[in-house]
Amino acid sequence: MSASSEFAPVGRRLRKVHDKQSRIFEAAAALFAEHGFHGVTTQQISDRAEIAAGTLFRYAATKGELLLMVYNEDFRAALTDGAESARTQADTATAVIAMLRPLLEAGERHPGNTVVYQRELLFGSPADRYRCEGLALVDRLETMIAERLAADARAGGLESEKVGEQALLAGRSVFAAVHLLLARPATGAHPGHDARADLRAQVAQIVAGFFATVERKNE
Repeated sequence: MSASSEFAPVGRRLRKVHDKQSRIFEAAAALFAEHGFHGVTTQQISDRAEIAAGTLFRYAATKGELLLMVYNEDFRAALTDGAESARTQADTATAVIAMLRPLLEAGERHPGNTVVYQRELLFGSPADRYRCEGLALVDRLETMIAERLAADARAGGLESEKVGEQALLAGRSVFAAVHLLLARPATGAHPGHDARADLRAQVAQIVAGFFATVERKNE
């Protein structure tokens, strides 16, 4: 038996797996966009993907996991766009807002789904593959923010032994503010306030506090 014929069945199996996963993703993305998370059943997704319900659950164990699978891709794309926009900004706080803007815009397209996505990220099962991927994206966002803060601090001569650690804490604080903003449609917090304006003010405070902390460490 030649090497090519030996590996051909494996290649076909992988293509079938990829094809099914793509169909599930496309079906779930379309149905969540059309009807919202709560208006969709896993049976509808399996019907749209033209696969058996049992097969669907081999790719995602719950409807929440399916939403994570879909919205992780939106999150990933938003991070790429945000990083690109931030590179054109000289001001630190403005650069951080630029990183966040695509994420906010994605969240505003389907607020109800975004609320569920945030909930699944925080409270989903630790064993869920797509939750782990989503949390890795949160870490990537926090790290992006931290790297920009640390770089700008060093460029301004504000070096300290813990500048990286302090920057990461600031990055986590920014994500916490973003999470609460994205969850606002469900919490009803701060009615009448401009959510974007509130976030800009919070980011400005966090960035200013970070720089002040680094300055104090140098004294």
